[in-house]
Amino acid sequence: MTENITVAAPAGLPRIGDPDMAVARAYGMLHPSTSQTAAVRAVFVIDPEQTVRAVLYYPMNAGRMIPEILRLVDALQTSDRDGVSCPANWRPGDDVVLGAPTTQDDLDARLADHDVKLTDWYLATRPDRGANR
Repeated sequence: MTENITVAAPAGLPRIGDPDMAVARAYGMLHPSTSQTAAVRAVFVIDPEQTVRAVLYYPMNAGRMIPEILRLVDALQTSDRDGVSCPANWRPGDDVVLGAPTTQDDLDARLADHDVKLTDWYLATRPDRGANR
């Protein structure tokens, strides 16, 4: 598979070859209006527990945006690590969104946390605590 690759992928980044298109067929990567033999370009983000967390499909005539794929992975890892949500256009270091409090104690803790920026009792953000790790 490496004989035609001119740009090396980062070490440890999994990639596969699919000359008989078995994987493309299994994962629905053939776009019916485009081709029966050329797979659309797809990116599957699969976590360490083998759960597909995101699927991005790109038509043959549009390139992928690698920084966006890496941003997506960062957002998933931040969400998993800190139990937060990452809003649209979020980048590591930007504020993250906190889930709504479910108990009075959760609300009291949120109100006492000086890092939390309150928009309303249910909508709050805080700095990404993983940004300095």
